[in-house]
Amino acid sequence: MQQFNQELMAYLAASPTPYHAVAEMARRLEAQGFERLREADDWSLQPGGRYYSTRNGSSIIAWRMPAARSLAESGLRMVGAHTDSPCLKVKPNPSLHRQGYLQLGLEVYGGVLLNPWFDRDLSIAGRVNYRRDDGSLGQSLIDFERPVAVIPNLAIHLDREQNNGRAINAQTFLPAIIGQADKTGDFRELLCQQLAQQGVANVAEVLDFDLSLYDTQAPALVGLDGEFLLSARLDNLLSCFIGLQALIGAGADEGALLVCNDHEEVGSMSAVGAQGPMLQQLLERLLPEPQARHRMIARSMLISADNAHAVHPNFADRHDANHGPSINGGPVIKINANQRYATSSETSAIYRHLAAQEEVPVQAFVVRSDMACGSTIGPITAAEIGVRTLDIGVPQFAMHSIREMAGTRDAWDLTRVLQRFFAEPELGMDQEG
Repeated sequence: MQQFNQELMAYLAASPTPYHAVAEMARRLEAQGFERLREADDWSLQPGGRYYSTRNGSSIIAWRMPAARSLAESGLRMVGAHTDSPCLKVKPNPSLHRQGYLQLGLEVYGGVLLNPWFDRDLSIAGRVNYRRDDGSLGQSLIDFERPVAVIPNLAIHLDREQNNGRAINAQTFLPAIIGQADKTGDFRELLCQQLAQQGVANVAEVLDFDLSLYDTQAPALVGLDGEFLLSARLDNLLSCFIGLQALIGAGADEGALLVCNDHEEVGSMSAVGAQGPMLQQLLERLLPEPQARHRMIARSMLISADNAHAVHPNFADRHDANHGPSINGGPVIKINANQRYATSSETSAIYRHLAAQEEVPVQAFVVRSDMACGSTIGPITAAEIGVRTLDIGVPQFAMHSIREMAGTRDAWDLTRVLQRFFAEPELGMDQEG
């Protein structure tokens, strides 16, 4: 478990954006013998083969072909997660010169908890598209790594009512300071300079970019016994890492698949989101014949892994009293009668059976009946491909904050159960009566 958490923190630190998260997953997959397949190429899949494919550099699917049986006979054990996290993105024309400072205009991505972004040491990372000196087009990941931006708070002396509640205006409060006004106002030129420092040569002009701010504070183990993990982007890179480690560590006999989609935090409706065609198109390539593919889906199951809300000791009244998960109390089955989560009694029972074999505790979450319920890629993927689905997650605090908190045991426990799930030869349940 200690080694797992050290590797998890390294993964989180290496993944400031979905692009970096997918690149790091691809690196780890290739180190374990997974072969990259490009969507534009013809594929030749072999029994027991291990493959992965990406789209837009921000979504990834990795899978293992069954060694002995056909996919139609074995089905697929699938785990889903998402690569994006709420954040602040750099606007296309971001440069602002005000009161002697150079600032960047920022756009809110997803349901960001905004207050924690003030007074943090921020950096910039993402993807840059450019034209080379010879006229050809290129793209590269970029990461300033060091702190280059800050969003200062207003002093309490100038707004005595701040502690009594303050509405944050995303347009006027959030522009980040990156330097004095004597610095160049050409942000694209700054990106060219940074690319050159990273060894990307022959960049004539930056054409466009997709960049986010992120907190440079490293992940850390906290608590008297180091029982808590604090980091940015636990929702939901924690689940991406869990699924990755489970897929790599599982046996090689059964068909298994990990899908990590971008854009969950903004609704999943995109070419690379869970409501897009990426997974369905891959399944069609695995089994082009419709009847065989339908047989495969009928024998398959998806576990959607996305973090759950633990009971905060200062706000226990925000939970249903009988469904209050605790950190390090075990992974949480997420249930909602209105299908905001896709868990059924069958998929829940299958998970509980697998967890019992690993001696992993199980918790359950149901939102208070007088509160709205969030959702995940689980219901979306279930509806898109018709697969039975379970929603589960590691309990955490401060979801959608710049720095979130989870337990050091829960992620390890969920990885063990998912590893058993990936290796399970049969996922069916006998029906009586």
